Amino acid sequence: MNPKQFFDKVVELRQTQREYFRTRLPDALRKSKAIEAEIDKEIKRVQQIEAERAKAAADRLQGSLFPDS
Repeated sequence: MNPKQFFDKVVELRQTQREYFRTRLPDALRKSKAIEAEIDKEIKRVQQIEAERAKAAADRLQGSLFPDS
């Protein structure tokens, strides 16, 4: 998911949440929770990518201290 798609999904989530709180319909709640799960999954995916990038950067920095080892 790219940043624009993420933004659009969050907008959709907020709309479904407002609909649920306005109507209290079970279907609106179900839809809201499904979108929230998508967003949570995407956040976890991006956090994993960022953690891997940070580890790779740290490994490169650490490796440069003793290049012949």
